[in-house]
Amino acid sequence: MIRVLGIETSCDDTCISIYDDKKGIILNTNINQNKIHHKYDGIVPNLASDKHINNIYKIFKKNKINFKKISLIAYTNGPGLFGSLITGVYIGKSLAYSLNIPSIPINHIEAHMISPMINNKNIKFPLIGLIISGGHTELIRSYKIGKYKIIGKTLDNSLGQTFDKVAKILNIKFPGSKIISKISKYGKLGKYKFPKPLINSKDLNFSFSGLKTHIYYLIKNNKNITIQDRFDISREFENSIINILINKSIKALNKYKINTLLISGGVSKNENIIKSLRKNINKKINIYYPKKKIRTDNSIMIAYLGYIKFFKNKKEIYYKYLNNLSIIINSKCSINNI
Repeated sequence: MIRVLGIETSCDDTCISIYDDKKGIILNTNINQNKIHHKYDGIVPNLASDKHINNIYKIFKKNKINFKKISLIAYTNGPGLFGSLITGVYIGKSLAYSLNIPSIPINHIEAHMISPMINNKNIKFPLIGLIISGGHTELIRSYKIGKYKIIGKTLDNSLGQTFDKVAKILNIKFPGSKIISKISKYGKLGKYKFPKPLINSKDLNFSFSGLKTHIYYLIKNNKNITIQDRFDISREFENSIINILINKSIKALNKYKINTLLISGGVSKNENIIKSLRKNINKKINIYYPKKKIRTDNSIMIAYLGYIKFFKNKKEIYYKYLNNLSIIINSKCSINNI
């Protein structure tokens, strides 16, 4: 029996989980800080990091984790907020040392990338990954776990940041992506025409700042915006985003002649995006995405990737991480450099 304890503290969510090689997910807990950051309309880094230690203690105590049955500890060491990352890294390394078991650092974006594999064991390489999250918007090509190449990325704001900023412009409370996806269903298409930056460019990069700015001036120059107008704007905004994602994903799949697309990251919890991608991309393309509970930041993806890397890869990795006490945190690391 192999059990991996996963620790994820890259931003404001405190996540602890256990992945069992026979039973699968046997623990998946998450303490979020939405109430704390709600009044600031966004994540405040020092407030986010401050809560992680107490939250981890609460989770350990509440779930009465039997650490004697843990075989490996996997923890996020980047990218993310440095103050938040350091808590998870220190606790993961210290706990592993005290239990005399190995620990392994995990790249947060790589974990998102492979998260659809947790419930879809038949996914085959090569593949294209579409990461749409609060901090990242990237298209990634991969031929095996551990080998990745970013083939397209945002040149300005991430998709999650764009949703939150547009929500703030519309006077919609944080978190923006979740609320915009809910109210957009009450909106109608056609009243507004929004730009779709870089949609016709030959490359695979994204840009969302122009779309955000367009909406900013639309609201600024129209003082009598009604509730229905906000619904319509939300619908048109979301539709523009969806068209961009579909266009770039199809370009990537065609360019590299790959027929598997993985969609992951917190913004993928938006069902309108998922449904539209499935509907508009060639039926011959295999599209996978995680279950809803593991689309946002979570530690199951950390534990699972730790299991794959440690126990399924070459055995020498065991010796590399068993007695390694060095602390490595890279808050801005790229999936290219794993």
